[in-house]
Amino acid sequence: QVQLLESGGGSVQAGGSLRLSCTVSGFTDSSLCMGWFRQAPGKEREGVAAVIYPGGGDTTWYDDSVKGRFTISQDGSKNTLYLQMDSLKPEDTAMYYCAAGRGVPCYAAWPRAAAFGYWGQGTQVTVSS
Repeated sequence: QVQLLESGGGSVQAGGSLRLSCTVSGFTDSSLCMGWFRQAPGKEREGVAAVIYPGGGDTTWYDDSVKGRFTISQDGSKNTLYLQMDSLKPEDTAMYYCAAGRGVPCYAAWPRAAAFGYWGQGTQVTVSS
């Protein structure tokens, strides 16, 4: 089965940057829709960004709240998905999860969490004022 492991979270000041990584194992499909979600205390899990993995090219999906600040990318040779987060804001504080879809293309899956069948354990991102 597909297994996902996130890393790279931490605590930064507003305006700072972090890069999250998601190592993918057990991948057997020709491609998957993969994305990043986040969940803050007391709030529902929300989609952040998504891309077709591997080799999705320049087609990406972003929540409006992170457009221009976050960049999703991948390196299939390293079995890794990334989320580069720049110009971080306190409202970006959340647990961030890597997720993979199951038999659903990105254009149909995004941004519904229910369409993603595989999840990592999460990595905490905290942005201070």
